[in-house]
Amino acid sequence: MNLSVFLGIDIGTTAIKLGVIQENSLLYTGDLPLQTYGDDRIKYQDGNEILGILQAGILAIPVNLRQKITTLSFSTAMHSLMPDDGRRQIFLWSDLQAAKTIDRFKQTELAARFYEISGTPIHAMSPFAKLLYFKEKQFYSSETCWYGLKELVMEYFTGKPIIDFATASATGMFDLRKQAWSGEILSYLGIRKEQLATLVDTNQIVEILPEIRELFDFSNSVQVVAGASDGTLAAYASFYSTGRSASLTIGTSAAVRQVANKIQLDQKKQNFCYYLKKDLLVSGAPSNNGGVVLAWAANHLAENPAQFYESLPDLLDRTEAGANGLRFWPFLNGERAPYWSNEIKGGFYDLTLQHTQMEMMRSVIEGVLLNVRQLVELVAKGEALSVSGGFFQTAALGQLAADVFGTPCYYAQQNEPIFGLYYLLEQPDLTIEKGQEIFIPDPLKSELYKQIAQGYFD
Repeated sequence: MNLSVFLGIDIGTTAIKLGVIQENSLLYTGDLPLQTYGDDRIKYQDGNEILGILQAGILAIPVNLRQKITTLSFSTAMHSLMPDDGRRQIFLWSDLQAAKTIDRFKQTELAARFYEISGTPIHAMSPFAKLLYFKEKQFYSSETCWYGLKELVMEYFTGKPIIDFATASATGMFDLRKQAWSGEILSYLGIRKEQLATLVDTNQIVEILPEIRELFDFSNSVQVVAGASDGTLAAYASFYSTGRSASLTIGTSAAVRQVANKIQLDQKKQNFCYYLKKDLLVSGAPSNNGGVVLAWAANHLAENPAQFYESLPDLLDRTEAGANGLRFWPFLNGERAPYWSNEIKGGFYDLTLQHTQMEMMRSVIEGVLLNVRQLVELVAKGEALSVSGGFFQTAALGQLAADVFGTPCYYAQQNEPIFGLYYLLEQPDLTIEKGQEIFIPDPLKSELYKQIAQGYFD
């Protein structure tokens, strides 16, 4: 019996990650950095560079392993938009060109309706917002076709610009209930569905181009599957490996997600709700401010930035919960949920001459977690969390998170989108790890943080 060998390709905004998996075991992994261009408003990547880096990364996999690959599939970052004008300039979720345009649109009655149709928050991150801005500025021809990261990679491998339902449902133009491009939203934007990619389900098999198969020494029987988006797949990886539907990832940014079988939307808080597979969706709320804020604190507040994370257990032991009354708003990068504002700013509040450097650093960490606490309350109130991301590799931070949220946090070993892809398409048998690291909240500290949380961001 020939066992399947799976190649997962995760194209994020900072790196391309490759993983070859067989029987739940990672046989090969690669991590290839990507360059982002622009300024404080414009954020884009070069599609030609991405394809070149991807090609080199696959060719670096040992040829005898490449020849055994039976399936390859793709995870891509959400909210990317690429005008098909030959330049392959891909605008990222962090691109803020559309900020003022989408703020004006928010004041219209259509904003609430389009959110209900698409499940995508009304924010400058979305391709809908970018298209609205480009239309307003008349930067591109009315006949321009519009794609993104998923379409770029699918066209490279199959010759066809294809997008899966999960990635499409984060564009702000996909009808979540009909699983099709929304005629109403496209009409408002003045574009036709023919100007967008062909929609397929996340498990759709597409024939690989013969020249690509030969380039990489893949077997004649290799299958290309469309895959999904990185956020939905990270949630599914945690869900599949821990059995818990609610998850939290804190990396550079942060997101709380809930795997569910029905659409969950809140007009006031603007949580997202995206398709994953038939009868399964991922709802949640994202924050711009996770590890990026701790990196800022390490560079500007710590005596030794290189040893910042190693020093945190001692820092937390030597300071008190609440940082002696000092508050820190972590909105150094604007904020998505629950504020959805590019203008909101961060800063210290109630700072006095009595506060120490260590208390300032503690307040930064607490501010990040108390902000995430709002998202936990919105998406997974009262539920145990499956947690992942670089933040939780420091056990003291994992324990502090459990205390701040007041809920057990189970560290998910397999939380990468690549494993989410593998679980989604292969559906392997898993045994929930009995030795899983668990952070149990301290009742007294949790009660204290519950009180601190009240009015913290007022």
